[in-house]
Amino acid sequence: MRNLYLTLSFVMASGIISAQNQYTKTADKLFNRFEYVDAAKEYLILAESKYADSYIYKQLADSYYNVFNSKEAARWYAKVVEEKQDAETYYKYAQMLKAEGNFVEADKQMKQFAQLAPNDQRAKTFMSNPNYLPSLKSQVKLYDVAKSDISSDKTDFGAVLTNDNNFYFASARNTSKRSSNFNEEPYLDIYKATYNENGTISDAVALDNINTKWHDGPASISSDGSIMYYGSESFNEKEFTKDKVKNAKYGKIYLYKATKDGDKWTNAKPLPFNSKEYDVRNPSISKDGKTLFFSSNMPGGFGGEDIWKVSVNGDEFGTPENLGAKINTEANESFPYITDDNVLFFSSNGKTGFGGLDVFKIDLKKGSDPINVGEPVNTNKDDFAFSYNTTKKVGFFSSNREGVDNIYKADPVCNVQALVRVKDAKTGKVIEGATVIVVDEKQKTVSNQTTALNGETLTGVMCYTSYSAQVSKSGYESGVFQVAKGENEQVVVEALLNPIMPIITEKEVILQPIFFEFNKSNITAEGAAELDKLVVVMNEHPNMVIFAKSHTDSRGSDKYNMNLSDRRAKSTVQYLISKGIAKERISGQGFGETEPKVVCKPCTEEQYAQNRRSEFLIVKK
Repeated sequence: MRNLYLTLSFVMASGIISAQNQYTKTADKLFNRFEYVDAAKEYLILAESKYADSYIYKQLADSYYNVFNSKEAARWYAKVVEEKQDAETYYKYAQMLKAEGNFVEADKQMKQFAQLAPNDQRAKTFMSNPNYLPSLKSQVKLYDVAKSDISSDKTDFGAVLTNDNNFYFASARNTSKRSSNFNEEPYLDIYKATYNENGTISDAVALDNINTKWHDGPASISSDGSIMYYGSESFNEKEFTKDKVKNAKYGKIYLYKATKDGDKWTNAKPLPFNSKEYDVRNPSISKDGKTLFFSSNMPGGFGGEDIWKVSVNGDEFGTPENLGAKINTEANESFPYITDDNVLFFSSNGKTGFGGLDVFKIDLKKGSDPINVGEPVNTNKDDFAFSYNTTKKVGFFSSNREGVDNIYKADPVCNVQALVRVKDAKTGKVIEGATVIVVDEKQKTVSNQTTALNGETLTGVMCYTSYSAQVSKSGYESGVFQVAKGENEQVVVEALLNPIMPIITEKEVILQPIFFEFNKSNITAEGAAELDKLVVVMNEHPNMVIFAKSHTDSRGSDKYNMNLSDRRAKSTVQYLISKGIAKERISGQGFGETEPKVVCKPCTEEQYAQNRRSEFLIVKK
């Protein structure tokens, strides 16, 4: 049923392409009346006849797409793309392939889509991270899910739980109502049930005075329980558009506001920004009652369906405002739900996901980017209409993962972010490029990352669970650091690595190899880390005077090697001076290939490496 809400306007906008003919007349009429099930039957007959052509294949594929029959849609889109198509067809084909779990072929179609629509945000997002699936699957789990006992064998979705234990949802279970030609199920009604202390839901009844003979729902309830916002059809207001050629009337989804009088909902009124030109639906009212979020394909959006908001002051409403490109894409974003602490949940089939509609969340207080809430909430099917009661700490969402829209319960899994900050134990300097492996108590790897410029990595872990960070870096002693148990938003692990300090003999200070880039003399990050250890030694021995000797191997001319080694020696001296070592205490010179440590001809690579060295002789101790 959610597909009806997402496709009505698109189909109207797309119109009939020129390839329709006398043979497709019946099927086209059904398609344009949104009777996709019956339209598919007619197109299928034509597709298997001598009249088959690319138009029929595409209409058949779109019919299956609009009712999320991903298997058949993918089958027929495969025939459609045998000839060059518009970008959106490749995108829809990719979504159906993902819904069938065929991510390899889906990515091929997304690349084709990106070639045809390079400026589309969906294309940009995909091309920026084409190997997105492993990272999505490796996300820390945010929720445990279970099918709700309130689900029926008909469409059920859009569940919201109020603080007084009332549970509202939209359902097609009322078999006494006439059926929709869209999916041959009864028209939707809004139901109210009771949320019990043990987490079960019972006593679902259709709302009196609210439900009509058309589609009704889903609904949003104000925090005090006195106001309901919900969707219904414009036919209630006798508002629709006529198509004389098709002999059809087309309505839109409108939003309504009703107030509670005792146990009854009354005084239902359409909102002033409803229009025969577009759909307005899926409402969610903020805790203070001053902002109403909803989805719409009204002008001014990014394409398809977008998330919008409007200010509310009693019965007065402001001008709807689009939530912008951070949330909306050229595809469909719908089913917004705003929590009491200003976190917005919504569903999208335009952002990077597992397939179909995926649930995303964004903290509007922080202004952060939306995140995919991951498995097991999201699957390769449609997952949508996520709501969350912050007082009772329980969420609900809908999914067609079992073939029909059902309601699922989502219990939050306690998670924290483990920030591992790696530093040099001697200098306190952050260490870039350190390897940080976070493992659980069974030594199973949770993440394997490399520290960024700030010396940090961030890993999601579960609350009250033992984890440790195994940290290593060349030139340092490896260490294992415990991640503190807790439930705070973030735990910080200070990983202090002890540098492998130089060996001090009577004649020299022996460091790890000082690496230079090929044919260059500038100090690298690795070289700097090792020279910093010499700084520590010289600060601990304030009378020490050092003479730095730089050597090369025998490859290259004598003059070239002499000049290169001298430049490297001077760079080494300048680095130490920059770190506060008095220039009277450090000098250096290049010796080229004149003093090999290993005399060889020819030399092995290992012997070349031994000769390509820096020495730090102690002039004065």
